[in-house]
Order: sequence, then C-alpha cells, then structure tokens
Amino acid sequence: MLAATPASAGSQQPPSPAADTPARALAHTENGLVEGASGAGYRVFNGVPYAAPPTGPNRWRAPQPAADWHGVRAATALPAECAQNPIGVGGPVTGAEDCLHVNVTAPPARTGRHPVLVFLHGGAFTAGSANQYDPHRLAADGNLVVVTVNYRLGVFGYLGLPDLPGSGTFGLQDQQAALRWVHRNIAAFGGDPRNVTLAGESSGGMSVCAQLTAPSAVGLFGTAIIQSGSCLTDWPDGLFLPGSRAGSQFSSLAAVQAQGTQLRDRLGCATVACLRAASYTDLLHQTQGAGLAAFATPAYGTPLLPSRPADALRAGRYQHMPVLEGGNLDEHRAFLGFTELYPVPKPYTPDDYRAALRTAFGDRAGQVEARYPIAEWGTPGLAWAAVATDRIWACPTLEQTRLLAERNRVYGYEFAERDGPVLDPRYSWGAAHGLELAYLFDMDFLTDQTQPELRSRFVTAWSRFAATGTPGWPRMPYVQTFADDRSGNVDLAAEHQCGFWSSVPG
Repeated sequence: MLAATPASAGSQQPPSPAADTPARALAHTENGLVEGASGAGYRVFNGVPYAAPPTGPNRWRAPQPAADWHGVRAATALPAECAQNPIGVGGPVTGAEDCLHVNVTAPPARTGRHPVLVFLHGGAFTAGSANQYDPHRLAADGNLVVVTVNYRLGVFGYLGLPDLPGSGTFGLQDQQAALRWVHRNIAAFGGDPRNVTLAGESSGGMSVCAQLTAPSAVGLFGTAIIQSGSCLTDWPDGLFLPGSRAGSQFSSLAAVQAQGTQLRDRLGCATVACLRAASYTDLLHQTQGAGLAAFATPAYGTPLLPSRPADALRAGRYQHMPVLEGGNLDEHRAFLGFTELYPVPKPYTPDDYRAALRTAFGDRAGQVEARYPIAEWGTPGLAWAAVATDRIWACPTLEQTRLLAERNRVYGYEFAERDGPVLDPRYSWGAAHGLELAYLFDMDFLTDQTQPELRSRFVTAWSRFAATGTPGWPRMPYVQTFADDRSGNVDLAAEHQCGFWSSVPG
C-alpha cells in the first residue's frame, strides 16, 4: 500500500570523498564504464540504467535492453524518479518516464564479494523513488551491496487493455529486469550474484511477495525480506481511509483492462498507438485524485502472475527460500496522520469512528467497538487506527508468514518503537507504517530520532539475513520485537486480536 512518506521527499546525496578511500569509484557494467563517488567505508553509483527508457514505442512494453555508451558515464547525480502523482495531495506531477535506473551502494573496492540486497520502494504502486533511501550504513557497517530500484508506477506500470501484451504488469516486469541486470553486472561493484536478497516495504513488500509466486522470477533471488506488505492484504468499505471503497492490492486482468478501457475512452483514443502519443503529464492528470485503485493494482491471470498471489500462497505455489517478514505495531497510524493533518488539521471524531465501523462491519460494528473502545486508545482516531492496523495489516501478515512457513524457513519481526522518527510532531505516530525504514536507511524527511543501539540491531539483523539466510533469532512462530527498551518474542495473534478478526466478515 501507501508508503508513509511523501512521494518526492528524500535524497541520497553523493558522499564527500573520504581521505582514506580512492578519489575515483569506477565500475565496468555491460553497457560501459560508470564513475560514482567514494565515502567513508562505501561507494555510491547513482542513476545506472538497467533498461532502455520506456518512452515512445517502449511505453507499455516489456523493458528493453539499455544502450551502450562510450567513455565514462557519470554516476553521481540522482536519477529522475518515475513519473507519478503525489500521494494524498494535489499539485503538479513529478518525475519522468525515462526512469529505469538503479542506485548501487557498495563497500570499498577490493574488499571481496559481498551479499547483495535489492530493495523495492513502497508507495502504493503509484509513487515513491529509489532516491528516498540512502543505504550507506548497510554497505559500510553491514558489508552489503545495496541496489535500490526505480520501476514504472501507476498508469505507466499497470495499465491494462485487451490488445496490450503485458497488461497490468509492466512495473513488476521492471523489477525482474533489474534483478537480471544485477545477476549480469553486480560483480563489477563487488557483489556476489549467487547471493541476492530481494527486499521491499509496503507495495515494495507486496512486490516481493508477488515475485515469490511469479514463475518468471524463479532463480532471480535466493532470500526474501517483506516489510509491511502482505499479499493477503485487503480491506472493507470505509476502513482504509474515510469514504474508501473495499479493495485489495492485486486485481484480475479483466478488471485492470476495464479500467484501462475507461481511460482510453476518456482520452478519445481508439488504439494503443494513440495513447503512446499522449503526453505523460496528460496521462497522470487523468488519473490524479482517482482513488486508491487508480492503476495501483498489478494484474493476475497474466503470464507474469498466473494466479492471484494470495491463492498461490494458499496452494503452496511459491519459491522455497528463507524469508524475513514482519510489520509495525501501529501501521495504520500513518494513514490516520495524513487524514487528521492534511491539507488542514481535522480531528477524527467519535461519530466518524462509529460511522466507519458501521460502513466496514455492518451489524458487527458494536462488537468491534467493544474490542477497541475509544477510552482505551485515548482518541477516536487512534482507536480507528488500531482497528485498521489489526484488520488490514497485522493479521494478514501473520497469516502469510504461516503459509510461507509451511515450506520455507521464515523469521518474523515486529517494529514496536513508539518514540522514534516522525513525519510531523503534531501527531502521535507511534510505530507507524514505514517508520522502521529510518533504522535501515538515511531518510531526510523524517526527524532524526533513531536510537543508535536499535539502529545497529536492525542493520545487523538485515545484513546477517542477507549474508546467511538467518537474522539471528529462532524461526516462526517466534517473532522478534524491535524497540529501544525491549527485545524478545511477541505473540502477534494475541497482541492484534487475530482470533477475533478471523470471525469477522468484511
């Protein structure tokens, strides 16, 4: 789903050269030589193309090979983020279609072959950017080569039409193309192509889950990390956001094609060629403000995803590998925060809370309120966030880990630090959706309140898992807590009332 970050925020700035590292950071890729920058214990190569620009005739086409270049290509400036509308706010579109690049952050040269972590950003499949995540601590302290990936979003990534090959899966195809690029090129950056972990958060985590069920992704990665992104995630009417429709993060090919046909009709286009001739800004403006489902759902019933990912998981049709998966104690407080603060402060009221429960759960609303009384949580908004956290996020994540654990070695975690970085000090974010990312990456749009010891625990666990397939604690049903004042096992089913939710329809 949505990342708890503004789509255009954040920047992985190139490091200042360190006195004890070479002045030049060079790597030979299959397309030519790139020069990045060296920092204290790491190197950064920004904006390295892994596919040709998906523009003109390549718009809504499978990713094509990148062109060769002569001489040395500068790899210090951040690349364009993929074209997108801002999440949850108005304003101009951002990014560009020419965006299929990776940023590579690696330990110093000549230090051996290192495990590789390929990270997929979140943003509801409609927003976000590789540039938001500076992974230099994972490289310098964790000895990983980290690859952050830009992939097509929204209408460019998930448009479907009856006469369009690849409908509804172009963004997922980009992710696979980036993984194939990693296998062919990562040794030039000091990475081991035989030890690749695919990781992601929010819709990036859902992408990892989807790729676990995708036949064409077999062999592209050997371990997986899924942060706050279950393939089983869905929600009833009115629960995700006030007034939102029921939905899930994946749609049938027929539904995606119907949405694409509506867009084509609005633009007066009878052919795909006509749509390819439209400006990318016009296409984005046509989908701005169209809701959570506006080209935000990859299509199943396709060559890439033959089955709905949830069905594939339940049937055991997924890759067998070690998996690290978890979520955050207060996931949905992120979405409540945006609801209550932007564009103007508007507190969630008791009437709002009860109306949302009636819309979502009908005649079971009273039972839900009895389980999540306002008095226990302090405000109606925090009570609503607790309901949504458990129903939308925590319990589906727990179910997914149990399904994966039937055939895989699965390790669970929960981020529970309520006194860490925040987006806006006017609101009680707690351990909200996306906030654990600040303990793995430098993210300049969050307040810098990460506790050093907790940050070190995160970096150590993620790095150890990428290197060895185990993060350092027992496999499920054990679930490791990450908080500054505690660690150890947590009973997710009890903490998030999953037994109750298994009996509530909707």
